[in-house]
Amino acid sequence: MVDSYAWVEIFRGSEKGAKSKRMIEDADEARTPDIVLAEVARKYLLERIDEAEVRSRLDSMQSATIITAIDVNLGIRSAEAFLELTDKAAKEKLQRPGLFDAIVLATARAYQAKVITGDEHLLGLPEVIPI
Repeated sequence: MVDSYAWVEIFRGSEKGAKSKRMIEDADEARTPDIVLAEVARKYLLERIDEAEVRSRLDSMQSATIITAIDVNLGIRSAEAFLELTDKAAKEKLQRPGLFDAIVLATARAYQAKVITGDEHLLGLPEVIPI
């Protein structure tokens, strides 16, 4: 499961991005939650990156991974994951997590997958491969 953090690092061409890209290429199956497309698009449009370039990056994400949609069950699992991440953040004195993080975590759990990320809200969870 590839989250926004990993995709941004891939597009930056960073060392973390190279590691993420290798993991995607080596995986039997790599997935990206559909909401990550919106999160990545938002980031780059806020940075005033040309829409054609943003579209190209999203197309790359779609070509490299299976885009996974949210259904009713995943919606409920995401809400539960959000509560879990909120408790974790409070204990670790982190800012409140975003719903995006919870959706990525719940999607990974639904597919019994690992999450490729460097997001501090997800680090330390058994489902996470830190980059």
